[in-house]
Amino acid sequence: MDRRLPPLLVAVFINIAGFSLILPLLPFYGQVFGAQPFEIALLFAAYSFGNVFGEIYWGRKSDSWGRRRVLVITTLVAGLSYIAFAYAPTLWIAVFVRIFSGFFSGTLSVCQGFIADVSTPERRAKTMGYFGAAFSLGFAFGPVLGGVFAGEEVVAQSFRLPIFLAGGLSVLASVWCMIALRDAVPPRGKDAPLPRYSEALSFVTAQPLLLRLFAISFFGIAAFASMEAIYGLWSEANFGWSANELGFAFLAIGIGGLFAQLVLIGPLVARYGEARVIVIGMALLALSMVLQPMIRTPVSGVLLMGVLMAGHSLAFPSAGALLSRNTPPERQGSTMGLLMASNAIGRIIAPPLFGAIYGRWSMDAPWYVGAVMIALVSILAVQTVRMLERQRAAA
Repeated sequence: MDRRLPPLLVAVFINIAGFSLILPLLPFYGQVFGAQPFEIALLFAAYSFGNVFGEIYWGRKSDSWGRRRVLVITTLVAGLSYIAFAYAPTLWIAVFVRIFSGFFSGTLSVCQGFIADVSTPERRAKTMGYFGAAFSLGFAFGPVLGGVFAGEEVVAQSFRLPIFLAGGLSVLASVWCMIALRDAVPPRGKDAPLPRYSEALSFVTAQPLLLRLFAISFFGIAAFASMEAIYGLWSEANFGWSANELGFAFLAIGIGGLFAQLVLIGPLVARYGEARVIVIGMALLALSMVLQPMIRTPVSGVLLMGVLMAGHSLAFPSAGALLSRNTPPERQGSTMGLLMASNAIGRIIAPPLFGAIYGRWSMDAPWYVGAVMIALVSILAVQTVRMLERQRAAA
């Protein structure tokens, strides 16, 4: 491992711990404003909305300013935004603050750029595995802190301490980047051009394999983000959980993703290939969604969320890797950028929609609708397996 990489992984861990710390609080913090399920889901979607523009803007700025400088600035401002979120007087101001925070937290492309700077192409997949592990560790650690420090009453004061803690972790990540991180490539002093998404869209729609991979990623990530958004409301209604219990339940999500990334995905891809691993991941997603309302116990409620995250962590990195491997070098940037934008749109649109389904139909309906969505998309995953088999046979 390049010695410049560990400081980035530490920064990712600290930053994601702060971001994920908020997640178990949102269903209850939204209730402080009298929010309905649709409006609570907006708090989740608002962050992704800001992320879309942040990824585009900060990815370009990191080429001209340097990765380190961008990470120092963005994590600092994102940390300060939590103060505004803690004292938001209305739901819609809280939603606006989440958009602002999402914009300054849209630095995944910056981190990926840093990884590309310090790793050779043949080692990049393994390096991205380290990145995924740091992400999952932060995701496992953060929600527990949020649950531990949240108060029992559904009032604003109960959530201010963990929100301040989330902001403090983000500021700590900024200080760490300033002290420990060093750019591997000198800043170029000029913004990189925006990806040509129109050309990438024409290229993808003309390739049946790539079009299927895009659809798999879009609908799969949309369904996962929606289950994440309604889980707090559902567990509160079924088990009487507060933010404390929900924080520990989110631990299962982080552990499920960590286990899939560190233990499962490498051997499974080596033995079965990415396309079949996508099918396996989608099957785990659909199974966890169907069983959640059917079994309906606190233990299964935790374990099945871990299975949900494991399926997510198997299917969508594999889809991204397969997409990258079937895209020519000159189209890599625009095509992968289009994929990130497409996935972000899914995370924006789907959670409020599933929140409305939760509020208008029933609390169990989102699980079944999500399972049907994944089952239908799994047909595309099976077609992908067959298309690749025909390609190999023709070669």
